[in-house]
Amino acid sequence: MRSQMSTRRGSAMTVSRDSMDGREEAVAGGIGAVGVQAVDIDAEVEKAMSGLGLLAAGANVIMQLARPAVGYGVYESKVETGRLDRHPVKRTRTTLTYLAVASLATDEEKKLYRRAVNGSHKHVRSDENSAVEYNAFDPELQLWVAACLYRGFEDVYKILYGDLDPLTQDAFYQRSATFGTTLQMRRDMWPADRDAFEVYWNENLDKVAIDETIREHLYGIASATFAPKLLHPVVGPLNRFVTTGFLPQAFRDEMRLPWSVRQQRNFDRSMRVAALVNRFSPKILRMFPYNFYLWDLRRRIAKGIPLV
Repeated sequence: MRSQMSTRRGSAMTVSRDSMDGREEAVAGGIGAVGVQAVDIDAEVEKAMSGLGLLAAGANVIMQLARPAVGYGVYESKVETGRLDRHPVKRTRTTLTYLAVASLATDEEKKLYRRAVNGSHKHVRSDENSAVEYNAFDPELQLWVAACLYRGFEDVYKILYGDLDPLTQDAFYQRSATFGTTLQMRRDMWPADRDAFEVYWNENLDKVAIDETIREHLYGIASATFAPKLLHPVVGPLNRFVTTGFLPQAFRDEMRLPWSVRQQRNFDRSMRVAALVNRFSPKILRMFPYNFYLWDLRRRIAKGIPLV
């Protein structure tokens, strides 16, 4: 399934089913489709952009930074204002704005935000003193980050809404390529379909390695040490519990985070409550803060305010 987004937001994808051999193909705008079944992928993406999904944010950061080149790229970054542990408000804004832009913005807005992010990323490259070699413009590393984001949104969607039907899941997967193509990742680097993605994912799990330096940094994120000190006794253990719950076992092992059957039961109960809250929340509240950050981006563009 190789569909291209429209100049607006990707619009609805049209999915055709070949009744002779069972093949399923998504075609943008219905071009070349026979006996089409429409998939309103915009609606599904908006559902996935739930503020409650940010419960998985810490886990996704750990997954991304578990690749040494990504982990050290963030840890050693010379962009001081981009560090979550030192500037949590700004880092949260720029990260969530990127997710909103990649998922919901127009092509022109993506272009403008890419340019702004590039201005920060040009400073993120290894030197002779770096523990590993890295470059924020490396499309292979951007592919890994995009893959983690897709996996994270997929997990959150299943928890909040249940499983997608195969056709919609295919369309959702293809749309998720924008997590990488909004920057330097080429579209043809995104695995062709979900089966190819699983092959890519399993192969790249072998490249996951968290050393003591990065583990300490990530443990601070899992424990929300960036939160106000007064809240640490409550927020720290709670955030660590939720973060560990969202992590695949391979990443828990790398982080040396214990996880029991009892903890899994408690996590599952908590997620059922989150799904219930999400279900009865009006759309404007459900999509917060992503809708706010997209509005803020457009305000900044209109007023000429720096985007990052």
